Amino acid sequence: MTIRVLIVDDHAVVRAGIQMMLESDPTFKIVGQGETGHEAIRLTKQHKPDIILMDITMPQMDGIEATQEIRKLPNPPPVLALTIHEGKDYFFHMIRAGASGYVPKRAAPQDLLQAVRVVAAGNVYLDPAIAKELVSDYLRQVQQGSELNSYGVLTDREREVLTLIAEDATNQAIANELEISVNTVERHRENIMRKLNLHTRTELVKYAIRKGLISLDD
Repeated sequence: MTIRVLIVDDHAVVRAGIQMMLESDPTFKIVGQGETGHEAIRLTKQHKPDIILMDITMPQMDGIEATQEIRKLPNPPPVLALTIHEGKDYFFHMIRAGASGYVPKRAAPQDLLQAVRVVAAGNVYLDPAIAKELVSDYLRQVQQGSELNSYGVLTDREREVLTLIAEDATNQAIANELEISVNTVERHRENIMRKLNLHTRTELVKYAIRKGLISLDD
């Protein structure tokens, strides 16, 4: 299956390098290139890519704002942040905006290709350095007492559903695994999101990682 990619970066050399890297694998097809957040939105509407590789720092509209706007579109494609900024502040801004992954521009070609495949498939990709930051952030939150009791508000069945969702199981697969209906799975999902004050699958996966429900290698 071909993965249709939109590249958004304000440096033409970077865009050309990414295109060359991706097109070395027949799995990927570049459907467009943009250099601003405004172009990211326009080209997303025009080409309907399977995934967007989005730089953060761009003129006129940055990648964070562009990601927020793209997530408001009907059936928006996932966004993978590809950036020179490796600080956790940028990471959390992009995740809150709706991005499904974060890869530094220094990443090895095979890591970038893997990240694109993972995110295009609807999963979350975390660079190992960012995963380490997540663990550190969780430990700080535990020390401050901000997450000590959140998991306790879930029922045993909701915890089972939470783990399976974080492992990328579909509603049907969860229903089969737990021998319940798909409607019941959806109801559990809604209750989990409400109880934990989570709004996206990305937030849910981050929560599951912090709680140790899934490993960083999953």
